[in-house]
Amino acid sequence: MSSARKFKLKLTASKPRNPLVAPAALRKAGSHRKPQAALRREEKMALKKLLSES
Repeated sequence: MSSARKFKLKLTASKPRNPLVAPAALRKAGSHRKPQAALRREEKMALKKLLSES
């Protein structure tokens, strides 16, 4: 390859990450369990199933 055909590769510096985002994202995470409404609904459905089988 001749020197006339060579090209320079330009690398631009990426924007620095916001250091406050990671802790905020961690605080946003909640507990990994079913909400109270889902538990009530599950019990209600189980009761209906039990009553319909009898």
